[in-house]
Amino acid sequence: MYLYSFRLISLCSFKGGEEKCRRAWAQICEISRTEFHKVYQRLGVHLEEKGESFYNPYIPGVIEGLTKQGLVEESQGARVIFIEGINIPLIVVKSDGGFNYASTDLAALWYRLNEEKAEWIIYVTDVGQQQHFDMVFKAAKRAGWLPQGDNYPKASHVGFGLVLGEDGKRFRTRNTEVVRLVDLLDEAKNRSKAALIERGKGEEWTEEEIEIGYGAVKYADLKNNRLTNYTFNFDQMLNDKGNTAFYLLYAHARICSIIRRSGKDVEEVKNKGTLVLEHKDERDLGLHLLQFAEVVEEACTNLLPNVVCDYLYNLSEIFSKFYSNPECKVIGSDKETSRLLLCEATAVVMIKCFNLLGITPIYKI
Repeated sequence: MYLYSFRLISLCSFKGGEEKCRRAWAQICEISRTEFHKVYQRLGVHLEEKGESFYNPYIPGVIEGLTKQGLVEESQGARVIFIEGINIPLIVVKSDGGFNYASTDLAALWYRLNEEKAEWIIYVTDVGQQQHFDMVFKAAKRAGWLPQGDNYPKASHVGFGLVLGEDGKRFRTRNTEVVRLVDLLDEAKNRSKAALIERGKGEEWTEEEIEIGYGAVKYADLKNNRLTNYTFNFDQMLNDKGNTAFYLLYAHARICSIIRRSGKDVEEVKNKGTLVLEHKDERDLGLHLLQFAEVVEEACTNLLPNVVCDYLYNLSEIFSKFYSNPECKVIGSDKETSRLLLCEATAVVMIKCFNLLGITPIYKI
């Protein structure tokens, strides 16, 4: 929507109707903002808005500064920055004197580094824009805005693949229209609600808990390596078996149920209890829990949320093996306190994983 509105202003400016176009642009932005908010609300996303137009006043100064540094050159009527190793230049001023995406992105990057003092700036777009951002970042390094290597401050591009339909083509409706995310999220919520009602749980769950359908969509997307395409499938996504949000949420709720059924005050158990890992399944679970910090660091370093998803699913599987083993009985065993501590530790780490993935945990089945 910003792309369309930017072009609208540019076109009308030639005809002397700039103020009229700005009003139209503002109206388009407000309509877009209202619709986007519906999606963000469902996803639990909170934004600090700075649209592309925010950086427009900074563009001339940034281009002038780069020109004084000798980075900007004339080429076929346009002003460009040549990037070593790339056979096309980064156009920062078009031949007609107008600015473009590169102009805006450079101005935005300068602002984030110099005004907001950002240490790590992450750009999330489709993989098709990889080369564009690579050129912008290299231009910034030539200008001395960013250090060479992987030192801070730094800028990274996070590319992502396509969501495909059952036919292996770009995900669309039967009428070949692009699927609206808000409709997809609502469909997931409705389907998960219907599944709960079918199981006789509809009256027991709050409206917030029923929104696990939103979490199912998030997890189905995040569990895949972001660079690869994946096939969207509602039935698979809402399955309570396998590597799905439903399975993991139920696994967490099951652990909470175990702790409640023990009748013990978990805080008192944590203060006075001692953890003893004698059985192999206990040790396997404990060792996996200890890997959590390393997994988070890996996910952050490589910007790969699927690493957290893999860890969470494996944690659930390892806990299931531990709990289903008759030799690792929890409630009523002589090692109840220690095993309740292990259950509580697993629940705590699962909640942290859910929080990192933006998924609301549930506490009852």
